[in-house]
Amino acid sequence: MPRTVLIVDDHEPFRRRARALLEAEGFEVVGEAEDGASALRAAAELMPQLVLLDVQLPDIDGFEVAERLRVLEKRPAVVLTSSRDGKDYARCIECSGARGFVPKAELSGAALSALLT
Repeated sequence: MPRTVLIVDDHEPFRRRARALLEAEGFEVVGEAEDGASALRAAAELMPQLVLLDVQLPDIDGFEVAERLRVLEKRPAVVLTSSRDGKDYARCIECSGARGFVPKAELSGAALSALLT
């Protein structure tokens, strides 16, 4: 199961909470990004096994970022997240190549593991 994680979200408080939660559950957070462009650069440079990716970013939406990550030589698993219900995004999640969706309020190591196994 992927253990190195890049957290991508434009809200720093969420990145901080996600980092603390995931590190407490055995994941190694190798980086953070606040928008799509910096997420693409960080993923190429850091080569995380997993990208936790917010759907709504200020420049490129998370679905587009997920699609662009598919071309990396060491392609990370992608799990999308949002404060909105995943049902709103079902078709877009499927088309993006992401492994799935976890609502921000339900983020946990177990929820990620369930999507990655």
